[in-house]
Amino acid sequence: MIKEGGTYCVLFFLCIFVKKELMINGVRNSVLSVLNKNNYGYISPSDFNLFAANSQMEIYEEYFSNYNKVINAENTRSSGVDYADIEQPIAEVLEYFLRTDYLWKVSANKFYMPSPTTTGYSTYMLLDVKCKPVLLKTGTNTSVVATELVDSTALFLSDGTSVGDVVTNLTTGLVSTVVLVLSNTSLLLDSNIFLASGNSYAIFSSSTIVQAEKVINSKLGLLVNSNLTVPTVEFPVYGLQGEELTFYPTTISNKGQVLATYFRYPKVPKWTYISLANGEPVFDQSQSDYQDFELPPEDEYKLVTKILEYCGMSIRETEVTQFGMAQQQHEQPTFSMQQ
Repeated sequence: MIKEGGTYCVLFFLCIFVKKELMINGVRNSVLSVLNKNNYGYISPSDFNLFAANSQMEIYEEYFSNYNKVINAENTRSSGVDYADIEQPIAEVLEYFLRTDYLWKVSANKFYMPSPTTTGYSTYMLLDVKCKPVLLKTGTNTSVVATELVDSTALFLSDGTSVGDVVTNLTTGLVSTVVLVLSNTSLLLDSNIFLASGNSYAIFSSSTIVQAEKVINSKLGLLVNSNLTVPTVEFPVYGLQGEELTFYPTTISNKGQVLATYFRYPKVPKWTYISLANGEPVFDQSQSDYQDFELPPEDEYKLVTKILEYCGMSIRETEVTQFGMAQQQHEQPTFSMQQ
């Protein structure tokens, strides 16, 4: 029995993403079955992985387009409700790829965009950037205790440090959150970020969080140099150039101060295998570089048809390409709300 409200949302989300295991192997078997039916040819594992990555990315981008169409339909009062509510499942698929991470510092007031080398993921779309401009304290830890910050010279209680404040290890760039103020000289953290003594740290207040406004680079100089529009800690701004964000005022300059919410790219799928003596590849999900699709199970047929399109172009069989395209047109849901 499904309840309304928050429980419904959680259950629905779990139902989407508790997918059957090894979806990528099922997709590949379906593709090979269609190709072998009329002796169209063989697709190598490397070609399949290439086509699989492209197909997943196409479907991923379609979710954003479909979500936009549904929102437009809602604005014109021509969308459905209850079981006909198309927005909710689309939004929940997209939210699976939504992340919030602290940005890594480049230098001074410059920060990196989220990337595999900093946050572990590449940015598909940057949604929101927030800053924690209030610096409570800086110092150096004097001893090492697991999941604690210990500074014998500190006065954490007197300085106003509280639960939820952000602690940044300035030496390593690691960030944690205060779970409990144990004493004037010790804080309990939610992760172990101090592995050695003598590390510099900074503590930022969680009670003051402000949204940073993006400004195009052509206007950023005028904005910063004007007495009327100069950015402040209450109204910070940033400019984006390449893979770097530059913040004003320049006091926003430490990791732990900038929090970005963004859609990440899906992980690149990879069908891994071992080769038998006769050369026939056999699926092996135990390999370290194995990666399944990140789309929900109901998109399996879309993956099969899109991969067949690529296969048809690769082996120069127009019938395979036409079959894939025809299946997509047949199965693609319509967002036309006209009666």
